[in-house]
Amino acid sequence: MSSNPLTLAVDVGGTGVKLSLVDGSGRMCGERVRTPTPYPCRPAALLEAIARMAEHLPGYERISLGFPGVVRGGRIITAPHFGTKKWRGRRFADDLQRRFGKPARILNDAEVQGLGIVPGHGLELVLTLGTGVGSALFNGGQLAPHLELAHHPIRGRKTYNDYVGEAARKKIGSKRWNRRVSKVVAIVARLVNYDVLYLGGGNSAHVTVRLPENVRLAGNDAGLTGGIRLWDDRVWRALPGNEAEARVTRLPMRGSAVPDAPRQ
Repeated sequence: MSSNPLTLAVDVGGTGVKLSLVDGSGRMCGERVRTPTPYPCRPAALLEAIARMAEHLPGYERISLGFPGVVRGGRIITAPHFGTKKWRGRRFADDLQRRFGKPARILNDAEVQGLGIVPGHGLELVLTLGTGVGSALFNGGQLAPHLELAHHPIRGRKTYNDYVGEAARKKIGSKRWNRRVSKVVAIVARLVNYDVLYLGGGNSAHVTVRLPENVRLAGNDAGLTGGIRLWDDRVWRALPGNEAEARVTRLPMRGSAVPDAPRQ
């Protein structure tokens, strides 16, 4: 591997899949490629979508991927947008390695975005506003255990996803949606007592309300550029279950068959 390897950064969302090449300093190189997320989104379908886009982005030596669900120790625990039963327990990094012949690492998509946003000062919370709501909490720059706010009730039976997700924004309009965003900010401030909150994701561009001084808008490209941090072994080893993987990366044979998700 070269001294400044290019990383194929993949940001998987409920609506779209984005790819870009990222250099060793975390800068995007060239164009960002996007395609609609395939449905039904099984492992083989997502791999095929990534492969079609990656044909236009040659020269990378490794892969990082942000996944919209709980990821722990390299295993996917939940995949609410895609059907958890099809993904539960899946080691999708292994699938990527088999398909592309490159080392691969995966993490929750909001956590990847947070790695590309936070400077590492105090208690920092990242909320991503998109198809749903992602969350990542950092203390002194170190990622805390995953906080899955998306499916937690916030108002009656409404979860955070229901309350400020993309479907809600389209249904109630941006003005009412912004009022809801303000309420979410106030609630998580009491819940977490963060020093700084960053609002990222594609729908952060629609936030127009006045925000508290310790709440900041963040660019959506961090979902790609943050992928470079997965290759910082100090960061990777600090994540639960990743210690051994940081020391030994398996490289399966290129072109090996990718089995479908295990039956439950």
